[in-house]
Amino acid sequence: MALVLFTDTDTDITKEVAKEYGFHLISMPYSIDGKTYFPCESYETFGPKEVKEYYDLLRNGVLPTTSAVTKERFIEYFEPHFANGDDIFFVHFSRQLSGSFDNMDKAINELKEKYPERKFYEVDTKAVTTLAYLIVREIGDLFKSGKTVDEVMKWAETEIYHYTGYLFVDNIQFFRRSGRVKGLAAAMGTLVGIRPIIYFDNDGKMVNKDKAIGRNKAIDYLIEKMRTLGDDLKHTRIVLGHTDALPIIDILKQKIEEEFGTGLNIEVVPANPTLGAHSGPDGVCVAFHSISR
Repeated sequence: MALVLFTDTDTDITKEVAKEYGFHLISMPYSIDGKTYFPCESYETFGPKEVKEYYDLLRNGVLPTTSAVTKERFIEYFEPHFANGDDIFFVHFSRQLSGSFDNMDKAINELKEKYPERKFYEVDTKAVTTLAYLIVREIGDLFKSGKTVDEVMKWAETEIYHYTGYLFVDNIQFFRRSGRVKGLAAAMGTLVGIRPIIYFDNDGKMVNKDKAIGRNKAIDYLIEKMRTLGDDLKHTRIVLGHTDALPIIDILKQKIEEEFGTGLNIEVVPANPTLGAHSGPDGVCVAFHSISR
């Protein structure tokens, strides 16, 4: 009997990172012009070339849609491992942001009837994209260091609330259309230069926290949040996520190093295309270890 690790592509984990930790990937689908794509299954990589091509489509008016993972697909992912006598540990993006997890619960209930001795563990990161990526990597590191499943579950009970993520996008029309952000004022998009500041609350919802006038002020806001909420930033991983916005990331990274020093453990990660369907291009997020969210 073994413990099989799972995560999903909405956490921005790539095949390469998944392989490093031994994670199996559940692909969160999106559709363009009636064709459905499954990240890490329909294509091998979402590298710089693919990132630019995808977000250029969005800039040119393409509006992807997303859909839930079905009960049947969850069974396809999980049943071979239960049938092999293995237990499953699934760390995933926020339940608050998708109906997929209602389908997952149905799948697990059905599988438990068939394999009553098998155990299914789950950790909800209460986040998506960059912040979820950071938490999944931290959990992966715990398992690599030899922690037991009980120790990791105990860690997650409190520690996921000690990682936070703040983001902004240049164009809020995508978030407005998707309805994924709580408190996003409908009129805000008509105000020239306004950048809503969005964060992940303790329930795992994306919430409009504040606003900044202009991109530079928005970047400064993220730095200020790192200054007031950051905990031991010099010795913990910092993740910068983006939706084809590397020039903005370069500015943000430079300001972080000016504020907190060089030699930081900073990782830059492109947001997955399923999340990008909701956020649109030219968005950035910073995720870090914090005293609270």
